[in-house]
Amino acid sequence: MSIYSYTAKNNTTGEIVNNEIEAESENSAIKSIKASGYVVLDLEAKDKKGLSLFSSTSSNSIARVKAKDKVLFFRQLSTLMNAGLPLSQSLKNVGEQTTNKRLKTVIFGILTDIEGGGSFSSALAKYPKVFTPLMISLIAAGETSGTLDKSLDRIAMQTEKDADIVGKIRGAMIYPLIVLLVMIGVVTFMLVKVLPQVNVLYQAFPGQSLPIETKILLIISNFIIKYWWIVIIVIALMVYGWIKWLRTSGGRKIFDRFKLHTPPFNKLFQKVYMSRFSRTASTLVGSGVPLLQTLQITADAVSNTLVKESILRASEKVKTGKSLGEALTGDPNFLPLVPSMLKIGEASGSIEQMMNKTADYYEKEVDNEIQNISSLIEPVMMVVLGLVALMIVAAVLLPVYGLAASGAVSGGGV
Repeated sequence: MSIYSYTAKNNTTGEIVNNEIEAESENSAIKSIKASGYVVLDLEAKDKKGLSLFSSTSSNSIARVKAKDKVLFFRQLSTLMNAGLPLSQSLKNVGEQTTNKRLKTVIFGILTDIEGGGSFSSALAKYPKVFTPLMISLIAAGETSGTLDKSLDRIAMQTEKDADIVGKIRGAMIYPLIVLLVMIGVVTFMLVKVLPQVNVLYQAFPGQSLPIETKILLIISNFIIKYWWIVIIVIALMVYGWIKWLRTSGGRKIFDRFKLHTPPFNKLFQKVYMSRFSRTASTLVGSGVPLLQTLQITADAVSNTLVKESILRASEKVKTGKSLGEALTGDPNFLPLVPSMLKIGEASGSIEQMMNKTADYYEKEVDNEIQNISSLIEPVMMVVLGLVALMIVAAVLLPVYGLAASGAVSGGGV
């Protein structure tokens, strides 16, 4: 038996209590508290130090692993354990079948820790670049409740859905990126190869003056030809500076605000974050993770600093006795449906189901938004490409037409 200290809220009165309970496991403690008419906000074994489970950095040198490889890992592990194989044997079998060398190294490292007497969740926590706090929390909950195979399935589903949304957004950006690259290639070719020939043509006819737009482009052309290495260095420094700026707290916050409030992308990203929040919260609550810990993990999982701040503010309000639905109501970074569904779930005792339905709804909305943005971007990019092409062609053809109109070409012919 272990002693757990906990913070919980009375379902009827909203009273917040801090107390201790003796139970065989964390899951047993949560069940006993819930049976007394309380919602568990936070739970901690007295011999543990908060969320130290996530603080291990002994294997920080292991590089990240692709989402699809992690999905396959968790699915295979769940299947083998559901078939009755022990965890160590399941890990060994999955490790032997894995083709990803990085993941194979991680799996056998986890196996070594488990065979040495460590828990599965603590072994995963040694690889923070591979396994997120969400994954570790679900595994820990599965270990204490004896439903590890279900937790593995939940992780695989969560990772798969996150990867699917990210993949759809990236897929929608491929066409504009290709058009942009083609545009840059065409402009560069015209500046470096075609415009210098026009300049040579004009030099053969003294007294003829180039149009102003052609002169400007020729200055740019000559600079690129003579100092191409400076252009490459400047572009590389701009990309490097952009990446470094995004990694600062101020830069990340400005970019996150841009994503949430700038049309036409704001609706897409708002719905992505609502879907991510709802799915993550549903998964954690369904696995028996305490509410405050759920909010802490979900705040990091949404990947937006403004939404994270909103979740953490809501967490502080929950500590004072408010329900989560009330705490999020009116928050500018949350769409109204989320707190509304939370209130229904809290009133009916079905938060997991309500959050699941909310996540399903927003995932469909994300698909619709991606289609809308793609339909909008394609014609806009074509118009921009046409204007750029018109500008370049005008800069090339206007001087030629000018020579023809002045009779310089015919007069200087053979």
